Amino acid sequence: MPQQTLQPPLTVPDQLGVTLSHQGFAVLSASSVCDLAGVSLEQLKSLEPSWHDLPPDQYLKDGGRYRRRRHASFEVSAAALKPMPHRAHWQPLSYNALHGGMQRWFEPMASEVVQQAAWSALLRWLGSVASAAQGDQTWYTEAHQFRIDTTDGIGRPTPEGAHRDGVNWVAVFLIGRHGIKGGETRVFDMDSPRGQRFTLSEPWSLLLLDDTRVIHETTPIQPEQAGGWRDTLVVTLRSGGFLDAPAAKN
Repeated sequence: MPQQTLQPPLTVPDQLGVTLSHQGFAVLSASSVCDLAGVSLEQLKSLEPSWHDLPPDQYLKDGGRYRRRRHASFEVSAAALKPMPHRAHWQPLSYNALHGGMQRWFEPMASEVVQQAAWSALLRWLGSVASAAQGDQTWYTEAHQFRIDTTDGIGRPTPEGAHRDGVNWVAVFLIGRHGIKGGETRVFDMDSPRGQRFTLSEPWSLLLLDDTRVIHETTPIQPEQAGGWRDTLVVTLRSGGFLDAPAAKN
């Protein structure tokens, strides 16, 4: 029997700003993403083959083998999109109790991905959404390609549990899912018991989160077919600078 899933609460494009202001998150269909970012679905799909070439995450502290990823950093403003030299991903323990407090040097995203026009359009659009909410500025942006698979029998998209990322905005694009069950998205208010749960299933649909107001998680995945996986693109935008490890004291 097919697994019953809750459909995401989709926001119409012209209500994105209002919805983000009202509830701290919004979900957009792939067609809405394309309309707002000024790209075609075919252009976005041209990025997808790179998810089949992600190296294993060497930093999983639970001993798992279920996560593959690549990472890249950018400065995004109204005037420019500037790729940054490859850098470590770092979070404090207060935001990531499992993997915080350590420099994680993931393999960089491929140049043939980040040089595509569709990639630039996505990041510029996300920067414009953030600036519309908080004023024009430079957004210190990190992008993560993820594949969560069922190598271990179970895959954990968020092994740290419900969390914030320590940034201003988090964009989670569902790239695809194959041969799995589970992977339910859950979003909760920071200051109340209110929350919503749903399953992203449409390729290139988007969950956009105000990281200062909500926490989020995705439940584990299990195989329905051999070799099942779930692919996502996570983009974070932070004001004022990248989230870096504190300087060592002399």
